[in-house]
Amino acid sequence: ADCRYTCHQECRSLIQLDCRRPGPCQSQLSPESTLLPPCSQNVTQTVEEEKPEPPTIQEIKQRIEKYNAKVTNCLLMKLNDDGTYTGFIKVHLKLCRPVTVPAGIRPQSIYDALKEVNLADMTDKRTSFYLPLDAIKQLHISSTTTVSEVIQGLLKKFMVVDNPQKFALFKEMRKDGQVLFQKLPLTEYPLYLRLLAGPDTDVLSFVLKENETGEVEWDAFSIPELQNFLMILDKEEKDKIQQVQRKYEKFKQRLQQTLKEARGKPG
Repeated sequence: ADCRYTCHQECRSLIQLDCRRPGPCQSQLSPESTLLPPCSQNVTQTVEEEKPEPPTIQEIKQRIEKYNAKVTNCLLMKLNDDGTYTGFIKVHLKLCRPVTVPAGIRPQSIYDALKEVNLADMTDKRTSFYLPLDAIKQLHISSTTTVSEVIQGLLKKFMVVDNPQKFALFKEMRKDGQVLFQKLPLTEYPLYLRLLAGPDTDVLSFVLKENETGEVEWDAFSIPELQNFLMILDKEEKDKIQQVQRKYEKFKQRLQQTLKEARGKPG
């Protein structure tokens, strides 16, 4: 709150702030003013958050009834006898890099879906292309479906054969006019988050993005993928060079025109 330091939520426990101000232990510093408790030094331990008790079946039933009362698109949640429940989530695909899919195979039929036929296993040929930016996929999942299973399910629906570790599921939240993204752990349950937030996607939505780990794990990519990346980078580089050349060419023409007009005028 004082120095406007910003960090990821999952990095919070790793941050140490050295506030260069007199009286760091004075009462005007509230616990919320830094990411570490006041008067602490060299604190490196992880701050463990208290995990709430799992809801009872009755509490889940009440939440589902409250959730369904707000639904306007018939995508209701259903409580099962064993306490689990099913429902729908929408995932926005915001992938900047191309994905790898099988080449030259027919579209999936109803028979393939019912028999769970994996068309990707029918050919070794691969090709890469960009998925439509911000495409939306609707999934029917259970309360026991994890983030890892959601990612694998999305890749299977689009017949993407890339390693699932290349992707991550984020939750997108809007607060105070800002859009906040938080990467979800692979063991998180998206349907439970949907239930807690309600059906309004402006409050909470799910986004599939590249798994940015800071360092690109090139070993996870195949040789054709790496060659494709080189082709894309080469094209982007040439496009950027042409943009810069056009920019300075226009600037040069404007300068020449200005000099031409200035020659006929008294100095």
